Formats: sequence, C-alpha cells, structure tokens
Amino acid sequence: MILLACAASAAGYANAGTTAAAAPRQLDIAFEMLANGQPVRCGQPLASVGSDARRATLRDARFYVYDVALIGADGKRTPLALDINDWQNEQVALLDFEDASAGCSGGTPATNMVVSGTVPAGQYSGLAFTIGVPPALNHTSTELEGAPLDIAAMGWSWQAGRKFTKIEIDPEGGVTKADGSRAAAWYVHLGATGCTGNPVTGETVSCRRANRVPVVMERFDPAGERVVLDLDVLFEATQVSADRGGAVGCMSGPTDPECKGIFERLGLSVEEGTPLAAGRSPAFGTRPKP
Repeated sequence: MILLACAASAAGYANAGTTAAAAPRQLDIAFEMLANGQPVRCGQPLASVGSDARRATLRDARFYVYDVALIGADGKRTPLALDINDWQNEQVALLDFEDASAGCSGGTPATNMVVSGTVPAGQYSGLAFTIGVPPALNHTSTELEGAPLDIAAMGWSWQAGRKFTKIEIDPEGGVTKADGSRAAAWYVHLGATGCTGNPVTGETVSCRRANRVPVVMERFDPAGERVVLDLDVLFEATQVSADRGGAVGCMSGPTDPECKGIFERLGLSVEEGTPLAAGRSPAFGTRPKP
C-alpha cells in the first residue's frame, strides 16, 4: 500500500485514519513522453523509432486526459478535482510536450507535463485516467471553448471533435507512400470516428467508434514516479518509413493498415474503438522521477 503524498511534504501522503476531516491536499501528477529511454523534445533526434529503427525528429506531441482518479486499497476511485488554469478545466487536461521550436510546427512555446488538482487526504495505491475528451465536450467549437479546448490544432471538425492524441514525427528520409510518392511526416491522430449529427444545427453527435483509452495503474506513487507514454512501445510494430494506404500514418481509420499496430499498443480495438482489456494500455507505464 502506498501512502499517497497529498501534502507537499517529503513524506507525501497522510493516513486516512487520522486525517479524515482534513482539507483536500494539492497533488501534481507528472507525465513524460519517452523514446529510446529519453524524454522526447523538439530538436532532439529520436535515435531509433519503429520496427524499421529509423532516426526521426519530433513534429508534435500532445494529448488530452480526463476522469483522473486515485485508487484506494479497496479499489474505490477518488476523482482528482482539477485545478483551473491554461491547461485544465474542471473535466479535462492537456499534456503538451512540444515547444514550437526546431522541427515542431503548429504549437506554442509553452509546454505542460503535469496534471494538478486536489484530493482528500487518505491512503491510495494507484491511478486511473482516460486519454481523450469527454463526449459532452468533444463536439464543441474550438473558437467558443476556453482552455484547454480552444486549440485549433487539436481539432478535427465539428462532427469529429478533437484529436485526443496528436503525435507526429519526421522519419529520416521521409515516408514512402503506397503510390510511390513521399511524405515528410508520420502521423498518429487518435480521435472518435464514424460520427453522425451536426452540433451547428443542434443535432446530437453520435460516434460509432469512441477511441478513448482508459488507463489503470494499480501501483503508482506520484511523489516518486511519473506516468510515461513510451514511443518505443507505441511504434514497435510499425514501419515509420512507409505507409501502405489511407491517411499517412494512423488517423484512426478502422481500415487503415497502419492503425492496427498503433491501436493495439494503445489497448484499443481498431475495428470497434473499444478497449481490448479494461485499463490496460501497453504504451503507458510508470518510471521513477529523474
């Protein structure tokens, strides 16, 4: 059992039996994106990416999370009450690893690698969250929403909603397409697909494939660990120097040949957009804080 460090002290977590009436405590959950065991950053080469082990550079790296909760010994989930700031509203947070420098494009100089909020003092042993945007917020205008849902670069359209995850790399030598032409970048754009309805005219939007990724970490200590999205795992079954059809890379198309390997590493069925195993996403894990 990990005594979750809700307080800002070195000890971290308070005993639920003695602090039942204590005020909620501030908690920061650190996130990181890794490749070859190193943090992914703009302008820093990725030494070996994909099944073809290509050198690459980062173009973009962002994803949304919601339903962030701490897990107690009894399995009960206690929601993290998110702070309201430029990266979070009451329901969703944006993790942003690009800083618009070097080869990165379409982003901003600011980055964010922390989800912050408050939680009742108590004993917790794990962490849960979902990659994506809640359905009620997904199909809204980036021009009318506040942060962090106001970013046009993370939008698809009124119907399709938002890119839940946007990871783009430029493999050395480019990407050879099925027709023999070449593209500069390999894209991972995860979002809901098969959507019908038009919110502009007041219609309710319904999507055939939700493509939201629930992640459960039964053991997690935010005082000493960070959540990591490992690009080595995400791309391990993917040849990033080539594309066999559909959109370049994987843009969540259920028949796109490049999506099967990516979706499996995220823990999703590419055909149905549902989890393959509840809470298990091979590409996500934990590492000790540096």
